[in-house]
Amino acid sequence: MDSGPGPAARALLALEVVQANPGITADRLAARLGVSERAARRTVGVLRDAGIPISSVRGPYGGYSVGRGLRLPPLTFTADEALSLVMAVLDGHHDASDPATPVGAALGKIVRALPAQVAAQADAVRKATAPAPDRAAARPDPQTTSTLVQACTEFQQVRVWYRTGSGSSWDALVDPWAVVVRHGRWYLVCWSHSAGARRAYRIDRVQRVEVSADGFAPPAPFDPVAVLEEHLAVGWEYTVSLILAAPLSAVAGRVPRALGKLEEVDADTCRLTGTTGNPWWYAEQLAALPVPFRVVGGPELRHTVRVVGSRLLSSVADEHGAPYSVDGSRTDLETR
Repeated sequence: MDSGPGPAARALLALEVVQANPGITADRLAARLGVSERAARRTVGVLRDAGIPISSVRGPYGGYSVGRGLRLPPLTFTADEALSLVMAVLDGHHDASDPATPVGAALGKIVRALPAQVAAQADAVRKATAPAPDRAAARPDPQTTSTLVQACTEFQQVRVWYRTGSGSSWDALVDPWAVVVRHGRWYLVCWSHSAGARRAYRIDRVQRVEVSADGFAPPAPFDPVAVLEEHLAVGWEYTVSLILAAPLSAVAGRVPRALGKLEEVDADTCRLTGTTGNPWWYAEQLAALPVPFRVVGGPELRHTVRVVGSRLLSSVADEHGAPYSVDGSRTDLETR
């Protein structure tokens, strides 16, 4: 006996899956629905009987697709789904409660379309919550973002016009690989033909996008988040080098990739090398490392770590005003 949702819910889920995956085969549809392939075909038949134009193509490259002219059924949300959606929007946009903004207006339409008993809790959270703005967040133009995402999915080259944080401008032809959201900022991970290298551009700084008629071969499967974090650790003004007093295996998954590259020195230590444009930020990240370390390269970082460390030790001075060293003994930092 097939498991999974009931016939009506299964039909709606099947429609959603086919719409999101044009050309999906019967066996893949069955796997998504959690039923047999025969039951999946019956569900497609139910949709066709209801007047929904589901087309199918035979052969190894065939599958199900939704025809043009389909009028979608009304959206249905459970109370938990509606509340989770509102919370996610509020978390990402501090202006989500303002109906004058695009996000606030869209969220208001969704809440108003929900049944009263479902909308009540979601609307209460929306009106009563006062999310603080994330000053580090930089939200890009929605149309620019949409164009880049579509180019990524369709493997189309694009030319981007870019303005850096310092105000300089340039344009480049790129192969758009992926769009990544990291800590409130949106990035385009791509191959730049102008630079002949892999690059990551902040989408909020993209001034204009023009889709090329030329396509590109997608890269081998890769982790776009890992690629972005590795990219953010190189190419900055100040070089850094540290020795960590722990085996590589013990820290490989605990040191953020944005800090640089880890490599083994010996069985008990490893080296972290990278670059940074902000030694103060880098020093703050080092303070959270779970193992002892020593800065061996980068005078800017050495100075910053010394200042940060002095301030931290001064904050736990004993009753005579003498600060403590890392091992708990008193030390005079002014003479060191």
